[in-house]
Amino acid sequence: MDLKKLYDKSLDGQFLTLEEGLTLYHQAPLTELAFIANERRKIQVPHGKVTWIIDRNVNTTNVCVANCKFCNFYRIPGDPESYITDMDTYRRKIKETIEWGGDQLLLQGGHHPKLGLEFYVNIFRSIKAEFPNIKIHTLGPPEIDHIAKLGGFTYSEVLTELRKAGMDSLPGAGAEILVDRVRRLISNGKCSSQEWLDVMREAHRQKITTSATMMFGHVETIEERFMHLIALRDVQAQKPDDAKGFLAFIPWTFQSVDTLLEKIRGIQGLTTPQEYIRMIALSRIMLPNIKNIQASWLTVGKEVAQECLHAGANDFGSIMLEENVVSAAGAPHRFTYKSIQAAISEAGFEPQLRNQQYEWRALPENIKEQVIDY
Repeated sequence: MDLKKLYDKSLDGQFLTLEEGLTLYHQAPLTELAFIANERRKIQVPHGKVTWIIDRNVNTTNVCVANCKFCNFYRIPGDPESYITDMDTYRRKIKETIEWGGDQLLLQGGHHPKLGLEFYVNIFRSIKAEFPNIKIHTLGPPEIDHIAKLGGFTYSEVLTELRKAGMDSLPGAGAEILVDRVRRLISNGKCSSQEWLDVMREAHRQKITTSATMMFGHVETIEERFMHLIALRDVQAQKPDDAKGFLAFIPWTFQSVDTLLEKIRGIQGLTTPQEYIRMIALSRIMLPNIKNIQASWLTVGKEVAQECLHAGANDFGSIMLEENVVSAAGAPHRFTYKSIQAAISEAGFEPQLRNQQYEWRALPENIKEQVIDY
């Protein structure tokens, strides 16, 4: 294929085919891909600022029966280290989050076999009753699917009740690679790729804003990465005209330390910085209908994430006042509200604090410096 024609098609924001995406992956020089993706970023996000958010990842429970082979966080039912977070803990963590300038909880957990819709409705109502201004960015398609199957509900019924109880937005968690061959190998206890996509379709129908993710660098093929991107693009194209749909796409690299994928299959997370930057650029190119592309500094580190800002990414994500899942598999990187802004400035961009809806907000006055050991 003619690379120049593919570049022109990309710059025009046209949908590239699977074969065209693969051609760019295998044949296009990284410098040229990064340039094209950066030009697309300028078109879609013309203000040129790099956004970031202050939030805290709080886990509802670590009990899970999905048995994902890349997760070190979960515990089986009855394990002495298992827990269900109580309201006193939420209350303490939310107060700390507000002191540290945060306005949102990323509230997720495991596939607990006994925690159904009523449990989550009660949690959300209790949190909103005490903290009406805190945003709840919560669960994910696999958890919605799990709740629905436990109670015999439809996705529509689950999302309707959760939204009434206080859900503000739905993260794109549990996507991994949206190809069932891959999911059978690494996360067979989770929903299928079609079920994941169907949850998102229903969320968009209800005008619930969402995000999307991809975890790559394990058992998937390059072609399957592009199948994943096209599946997301198609769901976004199907959303109602007055729905925002996927606000952002966040690709991140498999973290292998002490996981079953490493122990049993010998698979290590060895994605190179160049490959990650290439995938960021191709995400911008393959997803012209998703505005925000986030660089995963948590998994690739500051320097690589900074380079991604010149290859199509426009968002640096959260400083993550707390994060327990990916960190348990070896992700070592950390930011404070000062250091994340410094990192963005070092890369040549103006940092801009945002909320989950990608609306700008001012840095709170008298913000407390985060000091936390987890």
